[in-house]
Amino acid sequence: MAESVVKSFFPSQVASDEEKMSSEYGLRVGRAIQDEWFKSDSGTSRYRSNQNTFHHLRLYARGEQPIQKYKDELSINGDLSYLNLDWKPVPIISKFVDILVNGISERSFDIKAYSQDPYGVSKRTAYMESIIRDMQTKELNEFAEAEFGINLFENNPDLLPDSQEELELHMQLTYKQAVELAEEQAIQTLLKGNNYDLTKKRVIYDLSVIGIGAVKNRFSKSEGVVVDYVDPANLVYSYTESPYFDDIYYCGEVKSIPLNELKKQFPDLTQEDLEQISKQGFQNNGFYDRTIRNYDQSDSNTVQVLYFNFKTYMNEVYKVKETATGASKILVRDDQFNPPIEMLEEQFGKLSRSLEVLYEGVLVLGTNFLLKWDMAKNMMRPKSDHTKVLMNYSIVAPRMYKGKIESIVSRITGFADMIQLTHLKLQQVMSRMIPDGVYLDADGLAEIDLGNGTNYNPQEALNMFFQTGSVIGRSMTQEGDMNPGKVPVQEIASGSGGQKLQSLISTYNYYLQMIRDVTGLNEARDGSTPDSRALVGIQKMAAANSNTATRHILDAGLFITAQTAECLSLRISDILEYSPSRDAFVQKIGGHNVATLKEMSDLHLYDFGIFLELAPDDDERSMLENNIQTALSAGLIDLSDAIDIREIKNIKLANQVLKIRRKRKQEQDQLIQQQNIQAQAQANAQAQEVAAAAEVQKNQALTSQKAQLLQMENNFELQKMQAEVAAKKELMAQEFQYNMQLKGVETSGQAQKETQKEDRKDERTKLQATQQSQLIEQRKNNTPPQNFESSGNDIIGGGFDLGSFEPR
Repeated sequence: MAESVVKSFFPSQVASDEEKMSSEYGLRVGRAIQDEWFKSDSGTSRYRSNQNTFHHLRLYARGEQPIQKYKDELSINGDLSYLNLDWKPVPIISKFVDILVNGISERSFDIKAYSQDPYGVSKRTAYMESIIRDMQTKELNEFAEAEFGINLFENNPDLLPDSQEELELHMQLTYKQAVELAEEQAIQTLLKGNNYDLTKKRVIYDLSVIGIGAVKNRFSKSEGVVVDYVDPANLVYSYTESPYFDDIYYCGEVKSIPLNELKKQFPDLTQEDLEQISKQGFQNNGFYDRTIRNYDQSDSNTVQVLYFNFKTYMNEVYKVKETATGASKILVRDDQFNPPIEMLEEQFGKLSRSLEVLYEGVLVLGTNFLLKWDMAKNMMRPKSDHTKVLMNYSIVAPRMYKGKIESIVSRITGFADMIQLTHLKLQQVMSRMIPDGVYLDADGLAEIDLGNGTNYNPQEALNMFFQTGSVIGRSMTQEGDMNPGKVPVQEIASGSGGQKLQSLISTYNYYLQMIRDVTGLNEARDGSTPDSRALVGIQKMAAANSNTATRHILDAGLFITAQTAECLSLRISDILEYSPSRDAFVQKIGGHNVATLKEMSDLHLYDFGIFLELAPDDDERSMLENNIQTALSAGLIDLSDAIDIREIKNIKLANQVLKIRRKRKQEQDQLIQQQNIQAQAQANAQAQEVAAAAEVQKNQALTSQKAQLLQMENNFELQKMQAEVAAKKELMAQEFQYNMQLKGVETSGQAQKETQKEDRKDERTKLQATQQSQLIEQRKNNTPPQNFESSGNDIIGGGFDLGSFEPR
């Protein structure tokens, strides 16, 4: 066997594959693990130290830490006879642990599977390219469908992204291959079947209390895939400085197994073997895992068994030989196949590769009984790199440095001790406090005469003092001297304990605040004593800072869950290929989605990337909801957009979708506004056209009316002219008649006038001749002068009244 140059408990890793498969090699590995963890050269072993430390921290987390050190602190030379105190520890740490564990356990997550094998990547790429083609030819496809009724779209046109950014979000949020859905449902089914929610809470509790958490997964043909909780106090592993234990080469756990269960697991054990194994409980009592248990609880029928995985490598060697036909024939050889170089060059070739393998061993501690040493079957190998192998254990210790593990509880045990001591001191001070008393001066009372012949006795003075607070006294004695006891009753105040109590309470609050400062679990996280003057936003910021202080525990729990889910993804191939319960498993998954049944048959051929999508906490959801409400109130998104965004658990993606929906809504609003403007412009144009047409019609109507009116006026004028002509004709005829008549009248009048003139002339001539003759006769007769004036009978006047002819 090859020997290692470096001195170590472990056998050499460069041994041959045949030697590694031997039981002797496995026994040396088991004994090396036992020596490394259980050998107590310095007084204690590594395993016992871990168990004592973890047990100590768990007692503090439960509020059940040992009280002897508190008694030693308060005793005088070990004497506690004068103390009557309640020594029960104050469970202050348990409150902070419960707040932390319950708060982290409530954070939900979704397991996402991503097909990363070439076939899955090609399907995703082809789908994405089809989306891009539809996006680029959208207008042409819409034209073809509208004009010719031909659908050239490869995908639903209503769901096409509008931009490259939307396409990326679409691929992350919407697109999911059926095989990926089947893988996610398969992992969820396995976790639910193994009650992983309960296991996860125990792991988070361990991470908070002792700083390390572990889970184991295994496969058996009868049970299928099993996920078990592992107590870190029982873990053994190779030295590592990585918090994620990704570089360890062995790992295992110690279990207390009853002999009947051991016989059931390893039926090849003989009666003699079982008798020798049973002696381990007596020979090594208190040596292996006995530090916590009392000796009277030990059972001789229970033995300590080490179950471990050992990672090493093996060589795959092939001989390549050329046949007579010129073809190459490959033959399997062991790793010792090493022919001379001349033969390799002339006759055949050699192919080889090294790959990691995992051996499983079971050793009864304290004995040489190696119950199992085999190369692990159904090893978990990532399909992306078949040379690597994953261990059955998933371990994480987020605050480990140089192999030393730190936890939240380990930081505050000293403050918890001081709080407990302060609590005991408070009890001690309270037990020694006395009530306020009264000083009674008996001589002063003797000098008091109540006036009825009796003196003031002490009982009556006390009754008056306690009931009324009044006191009767005399300033002068009966002899007339000054009375020094003039106030016979005086109150004695005992206030020495109050200051001590206040000091102790301040000390108690100081150490309580120190716990909050060290752990980061402030008042805003537990809501115990929120500051009434602090604004809500400030309290939320304080709670967010507290969550940040304990983020490493949440991340550690998610790491174990993600690694377990990845292991289960690899184990699913084992179930589908080897497990008798394959059909039941497929039907159980297909019960949720019948469409995935056909994908399950080839599920083991795919390579999946597993990741967790953590649900947002209350603060993150509140911030997102505020953004949504702000966008809704401003009209930047619709209610349907808000519903879609709220369903996205990834806050970053949700905010990106919110931005895109906001941008899309703005574009739609602008488009609608432009359409409204165009519609308004068209309506205005149509209104103007209608108005113009109406104006034309109006003008035409007015013109027609004017023409008709003009025609009527012309007709009327014509008729008027005709009537006027006719009237003029008639008037002219009438005038002519009148003129004729007038002319006739004038002619007749002229004639009459001429006649009258001639007649008058004749009369004057006659009158003149008469008067001449009378004058002649007068002269002849020499008669008196003649009066030739009229006597009034020949003129109109005198006596002829025309008043009767006046108008009435």
